[in-house]
Amino acid sequence: MRLKLTIAYDGANFGGWQIQPNADTIQERIEKALHEVAKESIRLHGSGRTDAGVHALGQVAHFDAPDQLTMNPFNWVPALNTKLPPAIRIIECEEVFADFHARFSAQAKTYTYRLCLDPILPPFLAKRAWHLPRQLNPDDLTEALRQFNGTHDFRAFAANRGNETADTDYRRTITRADFSPIEHGYLITFTGNGFLYKMVRLLTGAAIQAAQGYLRQDDLYDLVNTPTEKKSPLCAPADGLILNSVEY
Repeated sequence: MRLKLTIAYDGANFGGWQIQPNADTIQERIEKALHEVAKESIRLHGSGRTDAGVHALGQVAHFDAPDQLTMNPFNWVPALNTKLPPAIRIIECEEVFADFHARFSAQAKTYTYRLCLDPILPPFLAKRAWHLPRQLNPDDLTEALRQFNGTHDFRAFAANRGNETADTDYRRTITRADFSPIEHGYLITFTGNGFLYKMVRLLTGAAIQAAQGYLRQDDLYDLVNTPTEKKSPLCAPADGLILNSVEY
């Protein structure tokens, strides 16, 4: 039985999603919980990586349950949550077709990024928002975000992993890039068919630079539409970023 998990987590004290040496990660914690429940090692496949400090409300992952286990999908939720720290919660578990893949079957992802514009950052927003007490121009922010919509070569908004080649595909399609006022500031929303390494944070950083008058809209246009090896001028901190949902 292939099972799909919907997962929420507070990433503030974790080294990101993917298992890595010398880091406490979300994937490792859930795989350990799966091992405790199933009494054998189970590989968990996520929809994608989130960086250290990034949060999720709707991360998706899948695994194949051992044949000898007869536990129904509903019962996996409490079984795993009792083995996980409070900062990681399994929200839903459902059976899917055998060819479902959390990463390769995904059609779109939505991220939100929270900005706090208050002069003083409220304590309950620590590690939950980017504190920007300097005034932003909302019209410039709207224009900057508008430029990201559509299909583009986003190499200027991709951090290097070290495994890039001449054939690396940097083209992605963004169907939504906008913001809305919320308590204490703004919430930026991005929806797209996929995102490159640190792409959302680099897009956000560039939009904020434009909204603060540090980056000309013409220069931002060039980064989006005439890509070179030049990179976005600012990578936003992980604190305000949330993976909201993955669509299939």
